[in-house]
Amino acid sequence: MAVSTLRRHAVVLSLSGLFIACSDTSEPKEPPPPEEPASWDGTYTPLVDPTDWVDRGAYASCAFTPPRGTELDCDDPALFDLSQCELGSLSTVDPHGIYQIDLRHTAGYADFASIRVPQDGSTGTLDGFALSRQQLTGTFHVSATYNQRGVNRQLVFAGCAVPEPGLVTGCFVRCGNGKVGSSGTFEAARMTWGRNEAESAGGIQLVSESAVALGRPVDVYVHRQHAYVVSVNRLDGEVPGGLTVFDVSDPSHPVRTAQITLPGDAFWNAAWTKEDALYIASRSSGVFVFDISQPGTPILVRNVPGGAPIDVHTLFVDGTRLYAVSPGPAPRGETLIFDISAPLNPILLNRFAASDTTSLIPSAHDSFAYQDRLYVNHFSSGYVIFDVKDPMNPIELGTYTFDTENSFATSHAGAVTTLAGRTIAFEGGEYQGAHLRVLDVTDPTNIPLIGRYKLRPQTSIHNMILKGQKLYIAYYHEGLRVLDVSTPPQPRELAYFNTFRESDPGRTDNLLEGAIGIRVPGDGHVYVVDTARGLLIFNEL
Repeated sequence: MAVSTLRRHAVVLSLSGLFIACSDTSEPKEPPPPEEPASWDGTYTPLVDPTDWVDRGAYASCAFTPPRGTELDCDDPALFDLSQCELGSLSTVDPHGIYQIDLRHTAGYADFASIRVPQDGSTGTLDGFALSRQQLTGTFHVSATYNQRGVNRQLVFAGCAVPEPGLVTGCFVRCGNGKVGSSGTFEAARMTWGRNEAESAGGIQLVSESAVALGRPVDVYVHRQHAYVVSVNRLDGEVPGGLTVFDVSDPSHPVRTAQITLPGDAFWNAAWTKEDALYIASRSSGVFVFDISQPGTPILVRNVPGGAPIDVHTLFVDGTRLYAVSPGPAPRGETLIFDISAPLNPILLNRFAASDTTSLIPSAHDSFAYQDRLYVNHFSSGYVIFDVKDPMNPIELGTYTFDTENSFATSHAGAVTTLAGRTIAFEGGEYQGAHLRVLDVTDPTNIPLIGRYKLRPQTSIHNMILKGQKLYIAYYHEGLRVLDVSTPPQPRELAYFNTFRESDPGRTDNLLEGAIGIRVPGDGHVYVVDTARGLLIFNEL
């Protein structure tokens, strides 16, 4: 019970906080062309789900020596036992960079943090807080002291070794109000392009790049040769989010036609359209409805459902229905169903929630409608399937859940199709180690895992778009990834483009940085939103 309580406490702190080794200088290598798979016949071997974070044991042979509860200043490198470390390897650490850090507490549960040290030597950040110790020349001692929720906290890292270029391992301690809390080991991954990759491979080319001045861009929808980019408030709170509209009739030269923000209500997380209506998900106002009969100049019509403030996080349009997913109210979140037979006048039909109220963070996050079913990503509650043929009586059919007693996993986004007579879902989480799962959801009461695709354990995916038998993934630090999923048990990477660069203006240490929003509207292009670079347009494979 104590381990479970500690793990939950650490995960909640990590989620609320969102958010050095030398680079390999050898030539980037193109991956060998994958072999073409035979046509899939629908057979597979069910897999055991290792969850998102996999316990690989202690990352380093070191320890923070004072016991839990000891009163002292934790920001003292002498408190770490580094006698078994390969300290000489730390001379290869670059004195700058962005690191995502996988933490393993001694009790065996997951945690994470992130560090950014500017190249100009100015003060860096740890989970967004200014560093109080920044020693990365010949060593690795980094810490931050900050107040969070009324508690004076310290998070301190001491490097032990550089096992390979791009990784630093060592020990850490979390302290609160002058007392030792929890400690353990860490693995910090430098967020340069992974696996010795080039900028791109597989034929993906950048057609254009357009900066977004409003907030932190997170999603895009493309309709009638216009790209509607929505933004949330910037992490430092200085720049509000909103809507930026680009005329993309010439994708190589997008033209900004409008920029809209509302005072006190500018955390806009998702966009979708139907005919002359643009729908935008607002943290405070539910769903904004804009008239886009003139596509370049949206006009605000109303917000729905009206009444009390409601946080709508994501949207999905299927025929004459709009599904709006809300993470709140606690503890379950809910999905709202609107009739959009008259697109500019949505009518609320129903609102419903999953039955699970016991998970750590059971809030609803996203949805995908397919053949009278709605597949809802309920974060740590899992992937929940509803029969929504009758919108007034949604029926919960089944759930894919995670064994997270000693780990952590989430369900955040998905897409569904039919292959070889089976209903196949491509589902992914968010936060450290999140990756693509392939599920057979033909029988919602018995959902096996049949395939996986995962990159570095310190990175996370965000959104995905299924186009035919190609799956396009916005994979945060890993950029745009394109997979051939014609054989679902064996997702096969076809191409990639690394959108993340440490030097991009506005880059932060946040775990949720990089390629975040994606659309493939069928016009021959792929539209990706990067949190720092804005709207990126690529050729479609």
